[in-house]
Amino acid sequence: MTETETETDTETVWNMRSPQVQADQLASYDAMRARCPVAHGSDGSWTVFGHADTVAILEDPDTFSNEVSSHLAVPNGFDAPAHAAYRDVIDRYFTAERLAVFEPVCRAICADLVAGLAHDRDIEVMATLGDPVATDLQCAFMGWPLAMREPLEGWVRKNHAASRSGDRNRMAEVAEEFDSFIRAELDARRADPGKTDDPTTRLLAETVDGRALTDEEIVSIIRNWTVGELGTISAAVGIILHFLATHPEEQRRIRAGEWDLDAVTDELQRLGAPLVANRRRTTTPVTIGGQEIPAEEKIVVLWASANRDEAVFPDPDAFNPTANRPHNLVYGRGVHYCPGAGLARLELRVLLEELFAATTGIEAGTVAPVLAHFPAGGYQEVSVRLR
Repeated sequence: MTETETETDTETVWNMRSPQVQADQLASYDAMRARCPVAHGSDGSWTVFGHADTVAILEDPDTFSNEVSSHLAVPNGFDAPAHAAYRDVIDRYFTAERLAVFEPVCRAICADLVAGLAHDRDIEVMATLGDPVATDLQCAFMGWPLAMREPLEGWVRKNHAASRSGDRNRMAEVAEEFDSFIRAELDARRADPGKTDDPTTRLLAETVDGRALTDEEIVSIIRNWTVGELGTISAAVGIILHFLATHPEEQRRIRAGEWDLDAVTDELQRLGAPLVANRRRTTTPVTIGGQEIPAEEKIVVLWASANRDEAVFPDPDAFNPTANRPHNLVYGRGVHYCPGAGLARLELRVLLEELFAATTGIEAGTVAPVLAHFPAGGYQEVSVRLR
């Protein structure tokens, strides 16, 4: 045992924010999963490590509620029937038709950023590509000026730092800072109605249960989209490029078109976990992973562990996009399946296509990668060389 965990008669108590866990999140989760299917966190929450238990949680929203936050979170903080009403609105923004319209914009942004990357010398992926592509694509999709890039990148860094600190006042301050950006965009559209036709503007005209969305609801929806987009897309870019740079044979086969690129990016995210965890709340006493958990307890759904469970993925580090895709939980499952999954796949696929078109190879740089700390996944820094 380490200071990260202690045994009791009925459970393992552990701290997922401990320095030992954060030194290598995936290795720590792998080790815990092998010893303990469910652990009681030092913060009182219960962390679930296995794939089957995670799927059981995702497919039983009545027992495992998404209403876990004291702050408004639309739609992911709602259960049925309110959740379905908001999802009916939100899903319209991610249809195949809307994504087809966005694809040329997405391609132009990716091509421009790729064209600006240096060749034949080390580049740091997160700063030169991961963060910029995430923020530029988000601004374009939402209809925001590119001047938003810097404050958005700063906000993501502050949000991660606040979440790591566990300081609720600090987290509230960061959330309010972001909300002020969005309220300014809403005010600008109201001051000049009809000037733009983008998701931010269209949300102003949406209704739920026969009434207009409130500004608080609109801001919450946009915050949810933005948090989900910026951090995970940036992390995914780092994960994907690090894999390609360190697996030349797989890179050759991916470039040759051996696998569908959407399946490739899904699998690389399974391997690297850009989104580490989400929360649920028990509504009734329940037994999961052999552990009896009372009602009104917080549950940590640990995607980064479930997606590496040897019971489903016999060699969790093996790259196998075709076989693993049906079991991959990177975008969730059930009624809370990520509404932006299609957009994320589009963005990552187009970025890879533009990278492959502009390069003959991606190689590892001379600087060792630096792993990210919870709540972020993937890497803080990744060095590669483009050829």
